[in-house]
Order: sequence, then C-alpha cells, then structure tokens
Amino acid sequence: MQFNSYIFILCFLPITLLGYFGLHHFQKEKLAQSFLLLMSLWFYGYFNIGYLPIICASILVNYGAYRFMNKKGIQEGAKKLLLTLVLLFNVGLIFYFKYFDFFIDNINHVFNADFVLRNITLPLGISFFTFQQISFIVDAYRGEAVGYSFIEYALFVSFFPQLVAGPIVLHSELVPQFRDEVRRHVNFDNLSQGIMMFARGLAKKILIADTFGGAVDIAISKASEIAVGEGALTRAEIIILMLSYTFQIYFDFSGYSDMATGLGQMFNLKIPMNFNSPYKALSVADFWKRWHMTLTRFLTTYIYIPLGGNRKGKARTYLNTMIVFLVSGIWHGASWTFILWGILHGIAQCFNKLTSGIYKKVFGAAEGISGAFGKVVCGLIKAVQWIVTFAFLNVTWLLFRADSVTMWVQILKRLFVLNLDVREDILENFRIPKFRYVLQILRLPANDNMALWAGLILIMLAALLICLLFPNNYERTYKRNVVSLVFTWVILVICIISLSSVSTFLYFNF
Repeated sequence: MQFNSYIFILCFLPITLLGYFGLHHFQKEKLAQSFLLLMSLWFYGYFNIGYLPIICASILVNYGAYRFMNKKGIQEGAKKLLLTLVLLFNVGLIFYFKYFDFFIDNINHVFNADFVLRNITLPLGISFFTFQQISFIVDAYRGEAVGYSFIEYALFVSFFPQLVAGPIVLHSELVPQFRDEVRRHVNFDNLSQGIMMFARGLAKKILIADTFGGAVDIAISKASEIAVGEGALTRAEIIILMLSYTFQIYFDFSGYSDMATGLGQMFNLKIPMNFNSPYKALSVADFWKRWHMTLTRFLTTYIYIPLGGNRKGKARTYLNTMIVFLVSGIWHGASWTFILWGILHGIAQCFNKLTSGIYKKVFGAAEGISGAFGKVVCGLIKAVQWIVTFAFLNVTWLLFRADSVTMWVQILKRLFVLNLDVREDILENFRIPKFRYVLQILRLPANDNMALWAGLILIMLAALLICLLFPNNYERTYKRNVVSLVFTWVILVICIISLSSVSTFLYFNF
C-alpha cells in the first residue's frame, strides 16, 4: 500500500485515525496501541504478505535480545556477546535479502564460477527498519533504552508512516510520545497541519517528481538501447536527464518524507524532518547536513563516532569519512553504481575537510573588503561554490539511475559531443496544456515544438526556484485559516484525480 493510492487515502488512513483515537477516547490505551500496530502490519503486508514473517521475526529477535540484555545480574561479557550476535543477525538479514545475489554474481565473474543466483525478493523497507533496530539495540547495550514493552517496541519499528522509506527514527523520539496522555486525543490543529503537510508532499510526488520521472525513464531507455553513435543521447538530452533526475529524486523522496511527517502529526506524533533545502548547499559537506538527515545522523552516531570520528588525527578522520560514505553507498543498493557513488561523495567530503581552512581565509579576506565591491566578491564566491556543488550532485545522482558504471561513463562521455537536438518524446513530458495560447497572447512563436521547449524551461525554473527560494518545512508556518485549508483541499483533489498515473516512490527500492 502506498501513500499515493486510493485505498490508503480513502480507506486505510480514515479507518486508522478513527480506530486509534476512538479507542483512546474510551480509555483503551493498550488496545489503541495494539490496533495501530496491527494496522501498520497490514499496511506493510499489503505490498506482499510474504514480507510480514520477515519483519515480525526481526522484531521478535531484537526484542528478545533487548529483554535478555536488561536482565538483572547479567555480566558485561554476556551483554557484549549478545550485542555482537544481534548486530550480526541484523547485518546478515540485510546482506541476505539485499546483497547475496550481488555477492554471488561477482564471485562468478571473478573466479569464472557458476553458482546459481537465488533471485531473492527484497522486502520493502528492510534497510530502514533494520537500521532503526540496530540503533535501538546499541542504545540498549549502553543502558539508554529501559522499560519498553513489546507493543511499544514493535510499534516503534513498524509505525506505518516511517516504516518503508524513513525517516530513520530513534526510540527516544517516538516511544515517549506514545506514552504521553495528551497526545492520545484528537488535536485539530495537529490534524489540519498534518493534512497540509501530507498534501504538499503528495503534490511534490505527483505533480513535480513524476513529471521529471517520465523524461528520465525515456532518456535512460534510449541510453540502454544505443550507447554511442547515431541515435545515442545528445548533449542537450543528457543535461535534461541529469537535471530531471536531480529534481525527481529530491521531490520524490522529500515528498515522501513530508507525507510521513504529516501523517505522524495527524496522530499527534512528531517524526523528525529529513530535508532542509539540500540544493541550497554550497559544498558537499553542507549538502549532507541537509539531505536525508536521519541517515546522516545514524551513520555519524553509530559508525563515524565509534570509529574515532575526528579525534585520532587527520589521516584517521579521512579514513573514517570514507568508511561512512562507503557504508552509505552499500546501504543504498547492491550495485557498483551505489558503491562508486558513496566513494565519490566520500572523496568530496574529504576534499571539503582538506580545503576548509583555505576557503575560510579567502572568504574572510573577501568579507574584509568594504562597500558594495566586497559584497559582490562574496556573492561571486558563493555562486561559484553553489554551481560546483550542484554540478557534482547532478553528475553523481546519475549513478543512482544508470544501469551500470559503464552506462554512466558512456553518458558522461556524450556530454563532449556537440549535439543539441532533443527527442520529442522526452520534451512531451513537459507539455503544459493549452500553453500555445499563452505564447500567442504574448506574440511569441506558438508552434508545438516551441510550446514544448517553453514548458521544459518553465518547469525546470519552477523546480529550481522551489528548491532555492521557497521556505522548507523548518521555515514554513502552518496556519489553520480559510486560505490554507482551501489551498490544501484543492491540491488534494488535483492529486487524487491524478493518482491513476503515479509511480512508486524511488526510495522504496533502497
């Protein structure tokens, strides 16, 4: 079941809200939590009933280890052994379902072997709910998770808004909210704000991300059919492809995260936000403070810092940084494209650390220039930083969408071939209905090709302006007034009408 589906919006969500708050109204707290847990498992099992035994077994193993770890009189050595075994179980679970076939395939290639691939189906959200359980069991070992009931723990892992594609929530963020009596009753401010946030996220996905997604799918299909020579992607098409995927992945994933946060708010539960205008970043280091922030937090807290962070010298800091980004790449998928993506981001992060002192001196000198000229120099420095960072993101995001590293390299090589032609089926994705009449009113050329190009430019500019100028969820204030409510319901109606043509969320694959 997806957030952007009729059954979720018109059936599952109303029933779950009514049942949860209805049971709380009659002071059936345990029953209300159990109901929400069962509905969350139904939500997950709707994708594939075969997924349910996997997540249930994972919850049982981790909770059993947690209870044993919190027994009185247990020795430190036994706790450490249990922690190691549970971590191996969790990592092994991800490895088997996500990487086993990839590992065997590479063994076959390297050693000319003939091991049979199992074609294992990847359970949705396994990377997310497993990381949440890893964080929990590590905190339990440290004595930071005490007194959790099975229902509380299972609900923390499986709460449906964040189950499939995050955000990666910590137990200390969610479980205390389940226990808060004030949050057990309907709050119409939270409900309306949650609906507004959900509507904006849905619009990001349906109206923006899927528009770019159509162009991306066609361009990648062409690239896989013809890599070089006549019929291969042109320079203009590659630029459109890279920009389209850069916008698609942001509006798709941030749209999902907005919807998850909004759904949590409908239940009076605060789910951490995952994005803070990442395309405003002036460096890769800045980007990772803004993009998928709960993953960055997890990798920093449970990998980077335990490895020593930046406390053991520069060489060790760079090594730890590379390890973290390699793990990030592997976490995203079983492919060399993701591994290379992680390595490139790790190198860029190390480069930022290496040159940060030089940048501070240069920018400090520019700030020391008095008057308007100094402001212009500072502005130019920031503009160059943004252009370099945004270009790097475009090039590396292409690795996410390319079928292989070879395809990625071939596409990038085509950037140096001067050809600005664009296929009509790529442009067709940016058609704005009746836009030719607008061009006629403005006394501009109004042929079909011109209308398509104008649509492309306008949609690209609109997406960029939304990324750079519009307030994000940290900055936006949601007010329950007539204008906001009307705007929200208009967006919802438009999106619901368009539901039949939407695609799945990109991060469902990770």
